[in-house]
Amino acid sequence: MQLSKFGNAFAVAASLGMAVLAGIPSFAQETAQEQERQAPVRAPDSPRQKADGERRGLPLETYAVAPGTKFLVRLEDELGTKGTQENAKFKVRTLEPLEAGSGIYLPSGAEIQGHISHVEPAGVAGRAKLWLTFDEIHTKFGRLPIVAEVVSVPGDHSVKSGTSQEGLIEGRSSNQHDASQAAAAGAAIGAVKGVKEKNKKEAAEGAALGAITAYLMESGRGHELNLPKGAKLELELERALYLVKE
Repeated sequence: MQLSKFGNAFAVAASLGMAVLAGIPSFAQETAQEQERQAPVRAPDSPRQKADGERRGLPLETYAVAPGTKFLVRLEDELGTKGTQENAKFKVRTLEPLEAGSGIYLPSGAEIQGHISHVEPAGVAGRAKLWLTFDEIHTKFGRLPIVAEVVSVPGDHSVKSGTSQEGLIEGRSSNQHDASQAAAAGAAIGAVKGVKEKNKKEAAEGAALGAITAYLMESGRGHELNLPKGAKLELELERALYLVKE
């Protein structure tokens, strides 16, 4: 009788032990999940960082915006070849961030100051030309020297940047088609007097003179260059721009 009771007790204990052992993995899994839920969620580390001018012992190249970097700017002043004086100051503002290869960047909205290097009105050169020089860019940690040139004027097909001279912006000039149209118009105007007086010879001579005059005027006449406030320019860095205090 006692052996039977002992055997029953042992069987019950063994059953309980097996149940506990079977529940250990589930308990461990639930505990791990609970700890994971309670652990603070960490935001992924961002490789990008706003430039603050501090070097922090890192190599200077870490803060370099590479030569050849292109970016858009917006004119804060009106520029043009008519009435503009050399050495006149102007300002533009960046529309895109300037990024160093390390992820350090200068946010958009930085002001760049420049000056007019040279002006050639259309009446002088036949094609209006404007040379722009960019001097310095303003940041929250100071002013930095910048060397850049205009490579395009987006949205304005009558203006192009010079391909052989740095900083040059050219206005459009009249082409052969324009000159031919002007010649035809000039011929009609020149012949009016002869036609009215019914003199064929005078009409022919007048037409020839009118055509030559109109052709010379049109072929030598360009269009003044005008860049309104708010116009966009695309610049390209000619030298590295270091986003650190001098």
